[in-house]
Amino acid sequence: MPLTLGTLLVPVPVVLAPMAGITNAAYRRLCAEQGAGLYVCEMITSRGLVERDTTTLSMLVFDELETTRSVQLYGTDPAYVGKATEILCAEYGVHHVDLNFGCPVPKVTRKGGGGALPWKRGLLGEILGAAVSAADPYGVPVTMKTRKGLDDGHLTYLDAGRIAEDAGIAAIALHGRTVAQSYSGQADWDAIARLVEHVGIPVLGNGDIWEAGDALRMVEQTGAAGVVVGRACLGRPWLFRDLAAAFTGLDVRTLPTLGEVRAMMRRHAELLSEHMGEERGCKEFRKHVSWYLKGFRAGGGLRHSLALVDSLGALEVLLEDLDPDEPFPVSELGSPRGRQGSPRERVVLPEGWLDDTDGRSLHLTEDASEATGG
Repeated sequence: MPLTLGTLLVPVPVVLAPMAGITNAAYRRLCAEQGAGLYVCEMITSRGLVERDTTTLSMLVFDELETTRSVQLYGTDPAYVGKATEILCAEYGVHHVDLNFGCPVPKVTRKGGGGALPWKRGLLGEILGAAVSAADPYGVPVTMKTRKGLDDGHLTYLDAGRIAEDAGIAAIALHGRTVAQSYSGQADWDAIARLVEHVGIPVLGNGDIWEAGDALRMVEQTGAAGVVVGRACLGRPWLFRDLAAAFTGLDVRTLPTLGEVRAMMRRHAELLSEHMGEERGCKEFRKHVSWYLKGFRAGGGLRHSLALVDSLGALEVLLEDLDPDEPFPVSELGSPRGRQGSPRERVVLPEGWLDDTDGRSLHLTEDASEATGG
């Protein structure tokens, strides 16, 4: 069951969701080693790329074995988004550009970006059109990711789907939550099914896919062309092995021993060090320790030491203290990973944002170096 995005054929209909500080080149390589799919670079800002912001450029790194380069852009200005798309195609040789209209973080929505922007239908159409026009000469497909809407009283996803199709967007990914929900509560798969019926372009489903079986159920229930997986793979890159198998008709459920998890942790830290240098790579690895060890019996002292590791040598010594024969904690299967939080009473928006739904030629502030979750 391949996924077709314009000229791009993805062998397995599984997309790694871009996550700030997570889906760098090392992590994408680690996940890609487990199974076929599309692995998206952590989100970058269009203005940052156009203005050659050093932080932004440092995030645009690809592994030497990364055969399909995929990048997610954030932007609120059609001119910046169009130019940034052109730069990605012409200078970085990307094969796929995704546009973020789903981020629920207040520092983004208060400026009208992320999940807030689809409320302005006219502006959304301008941005999508600018990106598609810039990518078209290079034959690069452009997709978008969005949410159901601001909250249950201000839904936008059906209009966004129509606008995306009219603009020439190759596919739309829908996270079945509103901005107000953030990552809390339950994802609305029925909304994904309604979007599938509403548009003539591929729809990718996102939300509450914790195991390979969940991905198959989502596709069956909604008619989605594929799935987008984010938090479920934190500390579990082997999930992509299970997903790849599931979409080829095999029932595989990887349950690594702690010894096998230990080997994966070592591999992850080595890849980070190759791309960033050992000191920074080990610091970046620290955030992953609690996810890898979730549910295992490793003591608090050892977890604390691993979360302060500063060299591959130190990591190797600490990993030896983990019991290699301890079985995988099956109680963790199917449970949420990463942040969840609580729903927000209100979405932080620019003053007067809800007064109209057009927004054409609206001038919004976009920080050149801002990066956040999608």
